[in-house]
Amino acid sequence: MNISILAVGTELLMGKTINTNATELSKALNNLGHTVQYHLTIGDNPKRLESSLEYLLSVSDMVITTGGLGPTQDDLTKETIAETLGLKMQFNEEAYTQMIDRFKSFNVTMTQNNKKQAYLPEGSIPMYNDKGTAPGFIAEANNKIIAALPGPPHEMRHMYFKCLEPFLASKTTNCIKSEYINLFGIGESSAESKIEDIISAQTNPTIAIYANIGQVSLRVTSSASNEIDALMLLKPTVDAITERLEPYVIGYGEHDIMDYTVDLINQNNLTLSLAESCTGGLIASEFIKYSGASRFFQRGYVTYSNQSKHDILNVKNSTLETFGAVSEETCTEMIEGLFTNSQSDICLAVTGIAGPTGGTLDKPVGLVYIGVKVKDTIVIKQYNFTGDRTVIRRRSLLNGFFMIYDTIKKTCN
Repeated sequence: MNISILAVGTELLMGKTINTNATELSKALNNLGHTVQYHLTIGDNPKRLESSLEYLLSVSDMVITTGGLGPTQDDLTKETIAETLGLKMQFNEEAYTQMIDRFKSFNVTMTQNNKKQAYLPEGSIPMYNDKGTAPGFIAEANNKIIAALPGPPHEMRHMYFKCLEPFLASKTTNCIKSEYINLFGIGESSAESKIEDIISAQTNPTIAIYANIGQVSLRVTSSASNEIDALMLLKPTVDAITERLEPYVIGYGEHDIMDYTVDLINQNNLTLSLAESCTGGLIASEFIKYSGASRFFQRGYVTYSNQSKHDILNVKNSTLETFGAVSEETCTEMIEGLFTNSQSDICLAVTGIAGPTGGTLDKPVGLVYIGVKVKDTIVIKQYNFTGDRTVIRRRSLLNGFFMIYDTIKKTCN
């Protein structure tokens, strides 16, 4: 089916809330073989909601709404959907009973206005809310379908996978499969130029390029009547792209350089310590996002000042005076001092000028030295990043991860 997603909520238009629901739903719908036609976001306004529904139904087989199912006066999504489809609102006893039970479990007294949430369009399929109070529903009329999901992402996600996905799975005979080829060390335009002929010849599968700071991903997507055929269609194109871009391929799937690096550290049972200057703990923060990081992550120092580099990492004052804090020599001594303190299998040190001030002709903003020691191998690299302070620090983080990843691959595998 061709499906459009309509997000309802003034807070989305004001920028107070990020609409992650549309992204998550699109991914899930494509995995089922459905095509997403439009994303549309509107405020809590019944007239605009009605006109938006009418338009989206004119160009789509189905519309999925998120938000506007609550008890307040501006929560009018259900009523507007019913009016658009020519249906009456009907009290649902089961929804009301579940709502009462939910409030009891919260140890909160249910106010009378919450009863509004138990009214659903007549003839609709209820989708009960195990994570909140507002039920959703699936309504059909005039060969069109509207499904209403709650706005809070954790409620939306649970209701979609429990209730709406089984319904949608019965509505498709197509199977869509995708593979992501992840690259590091090459830009989007350069990657595209190397596979331009493959892209130009695409029919099924199709190829899309996604770029973020530091990493480029290619999504190859095939469509067939079953999973086996879809995967068989994928393989030749994935193999051809991999062969063409082999020096830059870091892995497959919906992963990034951080995921691959942590996997390698764990696979090789290595320990890790960090000494950060211009990144100020950013790299350590990224590592400890991973559950179980305490198994490999031993310690992290933020040695921002020259004094801290000397006191904690034993960087010589003569080195700092002669070569400066941002230099290969200082970076090398930071690694040596970090290893002396931690005895970790992996030691990473970073020092640089993130800007916007602090640069000179000899050492401009964006100059960063990153050093990695893995077992007995030490690698120091000089980078000249461009961008603002946030971008330079982000590029330092990503390249630090890549240097760990690349050095482990070369020394441990």
